[in-house]
Parts: sequence; C-alpha cells; structure tokens
Amino acid sequence: MSWRPERHWARAQRTTIVHGVLCMLLILVALQLWLLTATMNAFLGGDDGVVWPALGASAACLALNLGLLRYLGRL
Repeated sequence: MSWRPERHWARAQRTTIVHGVLCMLLILVALQLWLLTATMNAFLGGDDGVVWPALGASAACLALNLGLLRYLGRL
C-alpha cells in the first residue's frame, strides 16, 4: 500500500477550486445545449450526417461533466 498524505486545503483555496469547476460545468452544459439546438436544426433540415458526431461530442461533454462532479465530491 502506498501512503498518501492528506491534503488540507484552506477554505479560500477550496472555494476558488469549487467556483472554477462550477464555471467549467456551466460552460460544458451551455455547449451541450448549443450542440442539441444545432443538431436538431440540421436534422430537421434534412442533414442526417451530423447526428452521430453530435452524439459523440455530447457523450464526451457528459463524461467531462461527470468527471468534474466526481472531483468535487472527493474534494
């Protein structure tokens, strides 16, 4: 077993980290909303080729959001 020292963050440092992560989450959610809007616009316009790449990009955003939330939970 490897020994890992516990990190004791000061309250100001923890608050700064939480605010930064929440800003990144907000940007990713806004990106997903824009992606959904653009994909639906293209799909309803008859362009079926953008659906699967948009799904992959949205899944990547979801994975990033879940990873950031998990980081916040461990913080």
